[in-house]
Amino acid sequence: MVWSIAALIALIGLDQGLKYWTVTNLALGESVPLIPGVMQLTRLHNYGAAWSSLSGKTIVLLVITSVLMIAVAVLLMKKIVRHRLGVTAGIFIIGGGLGNMIDRVWHGYVVDMLDISPLFSYPVFNLADCFVVVGAILGSVYYLWFYDKYDRKGKAHGIEDSDGHN
Repeated sequence: MVWSIAALIALIGLDQGLKYWTVTNLALGESVPLIPGVMQLTRLHNYGAAWSSLSGKTIVLLVITSVLMIAVAVLLMKKIVRHRLGVTAGIFIIGGGLGNMIDRVWHGYVVDMLDISPLFSYPVFNLADCFVVVGAILGSVYYLWFYDKYDRKGKAHGIEDSDGHN
């Protein structure tokens, strides 16, 4: 539990730290190279969700994000998800969601800066977005390959059942 809280704080700190650096060092729309030919930092303000969907619907986005984060938190707190991979996925999803919620509440928009347009055309995003995507991928892997074995209802974590299975 302690590592989960520490990880959550670290994820939010990394996201907010990069956003702070971006707004204090780059003008809106300004870019600086990060990895030449691959990635640059470009300061943008996103008033919506991914690809600016639901633009200007801050309250709707806050409600949707809150409901999803509460659902993930319940899975973790009620120990429905106990395997470390599932817990890590949940922490990444909550950390990313909180990182973007902080922006929406504080500014009314999300600060985006990670720009891979030197490599190919893709919307500018932020570290919190990366955390949510990584969490979703880890959560999918967990659910497909680990949930039944370790966390399915009626199974004690890591204890074999009467058939000798974990």
